[in-house]
Amino acid sequence: MKKIAVLVEDQYQVLEVWYPYLRLREEGIETVLVGTGKKQYKSKEGYPAEEELSIEDAKVNDFSGVVIPGGYAPDILRQYSRINNFVAGLFKEKKLVAAICHGGWVLISAGVLKNRKATCFSAIKDDVVNAGAEYLDHEVVVDGNLITSRSPLDLPAFSREIIGFLKNRTDKT
Repeated sequence: MKKIAVLVEDQYQVLEVWYPYLRLREEGIETVLVGTGKKQYKSKEGYPAEEELSIEDAKVNDFSGVVIPGGYAPDILRQYSRINNFVAGLFKEKKLVAAICHGGWVLISAGVLKNRKATCFSAIKDDVVNAGAEYLDHEVVVDGNLITSRSPLDLPAFSREIIGFLKNRTDKT
């Protein structure tokens, strides 16, 4: 069975956490809300998310990938070296690294965008380009194990590509 970390922190975008979290579960893929150790996080609208695993206990070998949602949470998440190292480790192992909207900020801090194709929310386009990515204004961009999207409206395509990537993988984590 595959296991995917869905990163969570305060000020997360509610649809960008819960849509992929639940959609992946529908496909029989284990999803785990991984946070920075606070136990409960509130979305921009105040909707709670309970941490299921602290990043301190998350190990790259235990996961098939990570989903990095947007909102303002990525600006908090990227300040944690454990978060950046976890994302970079998954990327290096060619496991799924998926980010939507402002989730690109974590990709930047993890150092995984150089010479890659990606998309993001328009407000951070310059940040993504300055990190070395080729920016494409598409609902979803797939570049190897990196999957990126722009906004909640792109969630169906984003989730479809994540599920397709995971179903085509032969590893068991």
